[in-house]
Amino acid sequence: MRPARALIDLQALRHNYQLARETTGAKALAVVKADAYGHGAVRVAQALEAQADGFAVACIEEALELRQAGIKAPILLLEGFFEADELALIVEHDFWCVVHSLWQLEAIETANVGKPLNIWLKLDSGMHRVGFHPADYQPAYQRLLASGKVAKIVLMSHFARADELDSSRSDEQLAVFQAASQGLVAQISLRNSPATMAWPNIPSDWVRPGIMLYGATPFDQPQSVADRLQPVMTLESKVICVRELPAGEPVGYGGGFVTDRTMRIGVVAMGYADGYPRQAPTGTPVLIDGQRSQLLGRVSMDMLCVDLTHVPQAGLGSRVELWGKHILASDVATRAGTIPYQIFCNLRRVPRLYCEG
Repeated sequence: MRPARALIDLQALRHNYQLARETTGAKALAVVKADAYGHGAVRVAQALEAQADGFAVACIEEALELRQAGIKAPILLLEGFFEADELALIVEHDFWCVVHSLWQLEAIETANVGKPLNIWLKLDSGMHRVGFHPADYQPAYQRLLASGKVAKIVLMSHFARADELDSSRSDEQLAVFQAASQGLVAQISLRNSPATMAWPNIPSDWVRPGIMLYGATPFDQPQSVADRLQPVMTLESKVICVRELPAGEPVGYGGGFVTDRTMRIGVVAMGYADGYPRQAPTGTPVLIDGQRSQLLGRVSMDMLCVDLTHVPQAGLGSRVELWGKHILASDVATRAGTIPYQIFCNLRRVPRLYCEG
C-alpha cells in the first residue's frame, strides 16, 4: 500500500489539553470542529473524554457524529443552529448552543423546546463576524432569561488578533466586552488558543483550546507556553524512487528548480492531493531517516522531490517526515505562506494511525 500516513499521538493530545487547563485554571472545551483539525474528531474526543470538560464543534452535523460514536460529554455548537427546527435535535441530544443573532433569539422565544437550554451568548466585541452588537447584548440576555427556556447562560466573545503578541486589539476587545456585560451574573468564555497561552489578563471561566490542542503554535515568534506544546500529528511517507542528476537538470513541473551540481533526488509518495501544501517552495524542511533536508521543485498531486545529496545513507524506502515532532507544521506552513490550521484541515486521502506516544 502507498506509504503516506498520518500518525496521531494521543498522549501528546492529552498533554496539550492539560496544558490549557493548567495555564489558566479554567474549564476547557476541546475544539474538535473540522474533524478535529484533520486529526479525526471521533478518535480525538474518545481519547479526551475522560478528562475533558466538554467539546466544541462548528455545527450540529459534527455534534451528532460525536453523539453517535458514544460521546456523552457536553458539546457546544459554536455557530449555533442554522434553522429553527434544529432546536428539537439540540434538546434531544443535550447540546449546548451559541446564540449570536437576533433571529436565533426569536426562534428560541417562540419554540416549544421541552426543557431549558444551555446558551452561550456571543458578543461582537470587535471581530465583526457574528455576535450581538454591544448595545443589544444586555437586552438579549434579559430576553433569554425572560423566555423561561434557558437553564444557563455563558457570556462569550472571540478575539481577532490574540495571536499578535504586540497588538493592543485584544485589550480593546476585552474593554468592549466588560462594558457590554457589566452587571450580568454569568460565567464567561473569552480565550481561544492564543489568548489561553499568552493573555493571562483576559478573564475566562471557560477556555476554548483549538490549535494548541494539536500541538501547533498560533504565534510567529517564540512563546513560553507554546514552547511546551507537543506535536500531535506526524505526516510521513517514504522515498519511492531515486534519481542521480548532473548539474543543469530541471526537477518537477515547470522546471522551477534546476540542479547546480550533481545531486541525488528522492521522489516521495506525498502530494497536494494528500494535503501537503502545493505552495511549499524549494527549501521547505523535511526529515529523511532522521536527518534534515529540503524539498526541491514544485509539489505535484501525488509526489514531491527531496534532496538526498547530503543524506548518503538514504535511498529507496527511506522514511520522510513532512511535519511532526522534528519538522514543525508551523514552519512548513510559514514556508508555504499559510497557517498550520489550514494544512491540518486540508489533510485527505492519507490514513490516520493512532498511537500512544
